[in-house]
Amino acid sequence: MKRALYLRWSWLFLLVLLVGCAAPSTESGRERHARVGLAIQSVYDEALPTLPDHKQRHYAQRLYRLTGDDRYLPLNQAYGQRLVGWLERDIAGLATPGFAERRSEEIVSAYPRGSSRQRARQQMLAEWGEIAFARQLLFRLVQAEYHGLLSSLEERERALAYLAGIDWELFLTDPDVVGIYAAQVANQVHFLHQLGVVDLRDQVVAAFRQRYPPGSVASLDRAEFHNWLYGLTHFVIAASRYYQQTVDEASFTWVLADFEGVEAQILSVTTEDIMAEVALSFLLAGREDHPLVSRIRDALVEAVGPDSGIIPSIGGSNDLAGGEHRNVLAIMVLRWPGTLYLGPALSVDGQSQ
Repeated sequence: MKRALYLRWSWLFLLVLLVGCAAPSTESGRERHARVGLAIQSVYDEALPTLPDHKQRHYAQRLYRLTGDDRYLPLNQAYGQRLVGWLERDIAGLATPGFAERRSEEIVSAYPRGSSRQRARQQMLAEWGEIAFARQLLFRLVQAEYHGLLSSLEERERALAYLAGIDWELFLTDPDVVGIYAAQVANQVHFLHQLGVVDLRDQVVAAFRQRYPPGSVASLDRAEFHNWLYGLTHFVIAASRYYQQTVDEASFTWVLADFEGVEAQILSVTTEDIMAEVALSFLLAGREDHPLVSRIRDALVEAVGPDSGIIPSIGGSNDLAGGEHRNVLAIMVLRWPGTLYLGPALSVDGQSQ
């Protein structure tokens, strides 16, 4: 309780300070966006030690890539140490027959079931054998590569060979899989390419556009519309190596054009998470000048709760852990610097290189 009160009053003090320092009559829209982004960031920076490890990792990774600020390195270093431990265990396990199947069963069994979407994803993964483990291993390997840790794994070739033996094309182009988990499909096809396992980018884009052909979007229900939008954003975000570099706009004109075609729906019926990722797609493609970016920024600013200083959930919750995803995305959109930072590069002992 004392912690919550302290955070609330810290936010109110900062808000008064920031408002007092800005002259409303002269403050530009861009300055207002950046100011509110900094205010949200201050709330999360203060609360960061209290968040679960996976939320700390998610936040610190993105804030480092956005700012290059060394204060986010310790949390990235701690994640790097955990990551290496997980990978060493799973790579060693691959030498044991049946290991991948058992790990897949464990992953599927532990999959969250709180929403209908989560239950559908769990059921889908249960039908694909070793895919649940292979997806997790792929994610961890690409995270190791992002942080300069892949070369330190002595048995990494065993893991890469295992991934090369999975029929990724069958899984990633399956229309039911695309219809349930489009964002993860977009992620995984880029992870596979980045690790040099297999390049299925053209095939997956074709499968995505076949699953959601032109003219079909208007008939989608809310859940599928969100799945389609999230899938579009992650083709761009994954190509940027998760906010480490910009992307070639020409390669993603089809994505940006699709966004333009549903601008009204993006602003009226989507969550702040999705709105922010749409804006980030334009920003990563070098299109900060696009009018939709400014409109999304305005919407994110308007969504900030006056008491909490963060963007609450649709249900009004101001839980900091539960809201980390949408709020860190909002910070990135509102404070976009135009320059991104790689890594951070870590070493096996958890230190930055």
